[in-house]
Amino acid sequence: QVQLVESGGGLVQPGGSLRLSCVASGRAFSRYSMGWFRQPPGKEREFVSTISWSGDNTYYADSVNGRFTISRDNAQNTVYLQMDSLKPEDTAIYYCAQDRLKNRSSFNEADFASWGQGTQVTVSS
Repeated sequence: QVQLVESGGGLVQPGGSLRLSCVASGRAFSRYSMGWFRQPPGKEREFVSTISWSGDNTYYADSVNGRFTISRDNAQNTVYLQMDSLKPEDTAIYYCAQDRLKNRSSFNEADFASWGQGTQVTVSS
């Protein structure tokens, strides 16, 4: 059983930056793809970005491509999401997730079985 704990959310002005972190425990972190998904107010949860187990492959939603950067530190069992040039439409609860299977690269939400509790990001002036 894996546990995922997100941190780093908060209130930021448009154009600002935040860095989200997600620490995993309970499974061999380095063998699983990790991802960030978000749920805007009143909307369904949506894909933001994922990174393969090796870190070689990264995927981004069109809405964040060029502004967000996903990375991982397998020695620290941590995945990050650097968010720059934030916009009000980035306001959401951001969730960290881990792939259910090892050694693959995925950006399909259905492939992610373990989820954190979420961290709120609010972009507002």
